Amino acid sequence: MPTPIVQEDFSQWGEIENQKLTKIKRITGKRLQAAWQTIPHVTQFDEADITDLDTYRKKLKEKLLKDGIKVTFLPFLIKALTHVLKEMPEFNSSLDSSSTNLVIKKYINIGIAVDTPTGLVVPVISNADQKSISDLSIELVDISNRARNKKLKPAELKGGTFTISSLGGIGGSFFTPIINPPEVAIIGVSQSVWKNTFNRNEKKSELKYIMPFSLSYDHRIIDGAAGARFTKRFKEILDDLSFFKD
Repeated sequence: MPTPIVQEDFSQWGEIENQKLTKIKRITGKRLQAAWQTIPHVTQFDEADITDLDTYRKKLKEKLLKDGIKVTFLPFLIKALTHVLKEMPEFNSSLDSSSTNLVIKKYINIGIAVDTPTGLVVPVISNADQKSISDLSIELVDISNRARNKKLKPAELKGGTFTISSLGGIGGSFFTPIINPPEVAIIGVSQSVWKNTFNRNEKKSELKYIMPFSLSYDHRIIDGAAGARFTKRFKEILDDLSFFKD
């Protein structure tokens, strides 16, 4: 039987203010607590060289600007993930209710963690693997705006197979994202920075645009070797522009 929580009187040490949690934060908090307590999380940390991708994105951004399409890094990250998930389908799966069978999903629906004034929501981009960078860019702007304005439909928050949480626009180096059940993995992206790196082949230092990221996965299903292969492949795809041609 759980020990009852005793509410401490914090006002005995000074002035306080009570703020009621929003409905979204209460619901999300319970889900995150349950996920953390029931899923054995392991987090793999790595960095990707996105120097060439950054150059390509800027050119594409300028090209699509005349059509009013805003191109960020996120569509490229989603596209890269869809390629890795096709190659490593165990990351695009769920455990069944008996925890004895793995349900491999043949569709790829990417959940996008969106920060809103009332809390975190995760709308889903369905069939992300079938969409171009421009398609993903348009849809991301749409669902992000509607998420912040509480205009999402309930169906748009369901059916995700893998989630991405991006803090790149805010800051930080690494963090441990919590898996969004019934999914088995989540990737967290932090702020990209310019770094001096050593090119072993040419034996010289080079300035590279480096993106730190973190992969959390369910250790009941995915072992460390598979996690390392996933992050390695994700990095390789981000460094190969042929994967992103519309």
